Amino acid sequence: MPSSAVRTFTDPAEYGAAIRAAQADMMPIGRGAFSAKLLRVDLHRLWMQRFSDTLPRVGHAAIPSARAIIAFPTSPGPAHFWGGREAVWGTVYRFGLGQDIFQRTSGVAEWATMSLPVDDFTSVVSAITHRDPKMRRDGLTVTPAPTALADLQRIHAAAGALAESAPAVLANHETARSLEQELVLAMVACSTTEAGDEDSLSLRHHQSILRRFRALIEANVGNPLYLPEICASLGVSSRSLQRCCHEQLGMSPLRYLWLRRMHMVRRALAVADPTPGAVTEIATQYGFWELGRFAVAYRALFGERPSATLHRRP
Repeated sequence: MPSSAVRTFTDPAEYGAAIRAAQADMMPIGRGAFSAKLLRVDLHRLWMQRFSDTLPRVGHAAIPSARAIIAFPTSPGPAHFWGGREAVWGTVYRFGLGQDIFQRTSGVAEWATMSLPVDDFTSVVSAITHRDPKMRRDGLTVTPAPTALADLQRIHAAAGALAESAPAVLANHETARSLEQELVLAMVACSTTEAGDEDSLSLRHHQSILRRFRALIEANVGNPLYLPEICASLGVSSRSLQRCCHEQLGMSPLRYLWLRRMHMVRRALAVADPTPGAVTEIATQYGFWELGRFAVAYRALFGERPSATLHRRP
C-alpha cells in the first residue's frame, strides 16, 4: 500500500538506521549540533527518499542486491562523495548490487535516492531501450541529458512536497500508480546512458582496504587501536592506508579513529546514570586519559561539556 513519512533526527545513529534499502551508519565530523531530515515515499514497487543533514560527515552503507538504487544531489552545494567519487550537481550515481560503500560530505548535504526491485528495473530498461541492462556490482557515475535530469529532479521534488503537505493524496492507489510510472521513466532515463564512469580497479582496491579497516575497528569496539598494529593486521603500508582513507573518508585514519571514539563516548554518556565519576570512567574506557584536553575537545566538537550530555535525559 502506498505510504509516506517525514522524520527529523538529532542522533546520527538513528538517522542512518532509518534509511531505507541500505544498512547505513553516519558519523558527523564537523563541530556543533547535528540535525537531519528524512522524507520517505513508498509507492507500489518504487521507493524514494529525500535527505538533508547539517554537518559534514562520513558514513558507510551496505547496499542490498535485491534492488536497483540511484542517488543524486538535489541542489548544488558542498562536495558529496560516494565510493571516493564526487557526486557533483548534474550527475547520478547508480549503486552496484550488493555494493559495500563509503560516503562523505564536506558540509550541508541535500540528496535523494530511489529504487526498484532488480527484476522490475531490468524489465523496464529492456522495454524502453531495447538493450540488455548490465547490472554491475561496482558503482557507476552517470551524467544524464540535462532535460532528463531536470524531469527527475522536478518529479522527485513534487512527490516530496506532497509527502509533506498532502500525504493522503499519495496514499490514493491511482495517484500513486501514476506518479510511480513517471518516476520509473525518469529513473531509467537518468541511470542507463552510455556515458557512465565505472569504478576503476584502483578505486575498488582502495574500497576493499577500507572495508577490512572498518571490520577491524568493529571487531575492537572499545579497544584503542594503533596505526602500526592496524597496518600489520591489514597487510598494507601506512602510506597506502593514509591514501585510502583520504580518498574514501576525506581524513587520515588516526583522525577517523579519534572521531569515532568521541562519538562512542557521547552515546555512552547519553544513556549513562549521572553518577559522580561517570564522565571520567567513560572517557578513560574509550582511551581518553588526559581529561582536561578531552573535555576541551569534546566541547569544541559537540558544543557542550561532557557533563551536560550526561545529565540530559534521553
